[in-house]
Formats: sequence, C-alpha cells, structure tokens
Amino acid sequence: MNCIKIESGRIELVLETKKIGEDYILTLTGGKKHAGAVAVGFFDEKTKLASSSVLTLPGHREDQIALKGARIISKTTRKTTVFVVGIHFEDISSEEIEEIVQGSEKIIKMFLENYEQNY
Repeated sequence: MNCIKIESGRIELVLETKKIGEDYILTLTGGKKHAGAVAVGFFDEKTKLASSSVLTLPGHREDQIALKGARIISKTTRKTTVFVVGIHFEDISSEEIEEIVQGSEKIIKMFLENYEQNY
C-alpha cells in the first residue's frame, strides 16, 4: 500500500492506495478517520470516457471530492477505481474547508503524477 500525506495548518490529508488486480482502492482521510462517501470510477475502453457514481452517508459532505476523484483517477489509469473519502475536523472554518478541497485536488494530482511516471 502506498501513502501520500500533505499538511496545511492543522489540516493533514492522507491518501492511501492499494492495487487490487488491475484496479485501485484509495482512501482519503483527514482528522477523525471515517467513511463519509464512496465513489466508483469506471473507464470505458470503447468510448474512451470515464464515469463515476457516489454514495454518501447521511450528514457527510465528501461526495464531490469522492465523485470527482474517482472519475479522474479512472480516466488517467484507465482502471476501475473505488475511492473512499472521510474527512472530519471539529469547529472547521470556511477557509479550512477550502484548504481541504484544494488539498484533495493536490494529493490526487500527486498520486496521478506518480502513476504516470511508473506506468
């Protein structure tokens, strides 16, 4: 399993990846770890398009991070991707929420850059 960590102030995000056969399972957590949203990304070899679907647990807001992440990872890797996201920080500010969104995009990009260099 591979792990990438990034920090900004009190926000620390951790992306863990595991290859299952040809496919990927990734978890993105920060603060109190949990499963808030689960997305599946799929790459269609015929159309060369990637799509994703998401399930979000009640009261959680990680759905857009999971949905977008699963789609872009599948598009780049051309593999099926299961992406679990759970990020929770007490008394979070709007600025910290933006740091999480930007940090999520950055950590996914770091994974994809590593993927492209090695495959």
